[in-house]
Amino acid sequence: MRICEDIKELIIANLQSIIDLRQDKVSKEDGSYVSKGDLLCETLVKEYITNNLPNFYLISEESPEQNNHNFEQENIIILDPIDGTENFVSGLKEWGVAVCVYQGGVHKQSMLAMPELDSYLITGDKPKRFNSRIAGISSSLTKEEILKLQPGFEYRIIGCCVYNMYNVVIGAYYSFENPKGAKVWDIIPGLNLALENGLSVTVNNQVYHGELLRPDQKYIFKVRQK
Repeated sequence: MRICEDIKELIIANLQSIIDLRQDKVSKEDGSYVSKGDLLCETLVKEYITNNLPNFYLISEESPEQNNHNFEQENIIILDPIDGTENFVSGLKEWGVAVCVYQGGVHKQSMLAMPELDSYLITGDKPKRFNSRIAGISSSLTKEEILKLQPGFEYRIIGCCVYNMYNVVIGAYYSFENPKGAKVWDIIPGLNLALENGLSVTVNNQVYHGELLRPDQKYIFKVRQK
């Protein structure tokens, strides 16, 4: 299966066009931004699926009207076209693209891509591993919640789930968690890559085994080294 590799090559080939659109943005109902870079990235993946994988269905952050219907299909590609849009539109390089492939409810392949950092992690890769005491935390935490964090760690808030998941999988973080919840396209590629690389993964305070997660819910999670 080369779906993630093909999408990686597609992003690389169109990266400058995506970057050129980073300041063309609008606010969504929840106050977050979506840029034309997000939409171009999603369009590229949609066209790839239409032309090469007509029996696959897309679940994407920027196309919510189809997500619940597509979730019931046999072959699914889950996409966050740009994760960390606030970083992206602000000119930071710490943003990512998240891709996950399921067939018949079974995980087949995932990718965490950070194109401006030239960093990619795909199912089957064997990354160099580090030993860190850094704990990544979600940017959704309030000041009061941050002040209650457990002592003994070096905490980092980056504002990009792909960046955080990538770094916990390679051991550059000891852990990464979001106790307030995130959607499936934010987390499921990283959860599965963490499992593949032998990390401890919990979702909604239960051990996670790679099961498909619904697109209409949020999930609290924690990924850590064993």
